[in-house]
Amino acid sequence: MKVLVAVKRVIDANVKVRVKADGTGVETQNVKMSMNPFCEIATEEAVRLKEAGKVTEIVAVSLGNAQCAETIRTALAMGADRGVHVQTDVELQPLAVAKLLKAVVDKEQPGLVILGKQAIDDDANQTGQMLSALLGWPQATFASKLVLNDNSTATVTREVDGGLETVEVKTPFVMTTDLRLNEPRYASLPNIMKAKKKPIDALTPEQLGVDPSPRLKTLKVTEPPKRSAGIKVKSVAELVDKLKNEAKVI
Repeated sequence: MKVLVAVKRVIDANVKVRVKADGTGVETQNVKMSMNPFCEIATEEAVRLKEAGKVTEIVAVSLGNAQCAETIRTALAMGADRGVHVQTDVELQPLAVAKLLKAVVDKEQPGLVILGKQAIDDDANQTGQMLSALLGWPQATFASKLVLNDNSTATVTREVDGGLETVEVKTPFVMTTDLRLNEPRYASLPNIMKAKKKPIDALTPEQLGVDPSPRLKTLKVTEPPKRSAGIKVKSVAELVDKLKNEAKVI
């Protein structure tokens, strides 16, 4: 079985995000960028499946500007076999990403597509579901456990509000990863060096027959309001009084 893993380049999770002075977005110039943490989990799961002999090939796909090739190299260093880079400087929104991924899936014909459940930059949590709908494939979202039974079915444990839900899906299908699915590995130096020799196919939206133009316009981006300093109270009665008369939450 071939597995296709989508990976996204985002601002590093440990970097403090700064809003641009003109309020049009967040600052990305001279800011450390990394693979989206949920995409790391997706890549790790694909590599573990290959190590278990369940998967024959892992294809890492990223969409965006030229620097996204670095994110693909990270996936290759983790264990992916080759990469596909759909290069565009257009702002990509979830529907456009899903359409581009569908075109790549139609070309590659994988038995499983794994995505992170969301990206930490826009927190949209939409692409996996949209891709499943466009392909007409089953979906298993928020996965915390995956078992490939054979080449025709898989059992997936999902994180839901009420606890855990276990579903069986037919292949091919789309899966999105939750935090508890696995702990991603660090790429070793030898694997980082090997990744430089692994192939990355370059494509454009035009070659895939997809118009990635944004459908939504960001009007303004603002930082959240700063929290005021807390205070200590001497008694429960004083606490209740402040909650009732000052905070007015009770």
